[in-house]
Amino acid sequence: MSGTPSGDLDPEDAKIVTLARSSRARTGAAEGAAVRDTDGRTYAAATVALPSLQLTALQAAVAAAVSSGASGLEAVAVVTDDGAVDVASLAAVRDLAPGATVLLADARGTVLQAYRAGASA
Repeated sequence: MSGTPSGDLDPEDAKIVTLARSSRARTGAAEGAAVRDTDGRTYAAATVALPSLQLTALQAAVAAAVSSGASGLEAVAVVTDDGAVDVASLAAVRDLAPGATVLLADARGTVLQAYRAGASA
């Protein structure tokens, strides 16, 4: 799935890539992320960089899902220029759903990698 435009994805996966891109663009953050829970609800977030609180975008999106009652995740999308999803972010996803699909995309929404949260990228 390397180099796949979001328009070539399943519509639900394309939606979370779009939400992640929008979160990042709206705030000017380093990353944007979105998650889809097992009930089909979506949660989006951007990097949180406060003096007293540091969260990656994916950690923030997972926290939003959990605080809203999500018991599992189907898929997550991260938009970043880093070229990888960091270990702490993947750990947060694995805590809830090791089988969740992880979509790593660039700022244009091109999916660079797709893999399971429990697998190495």
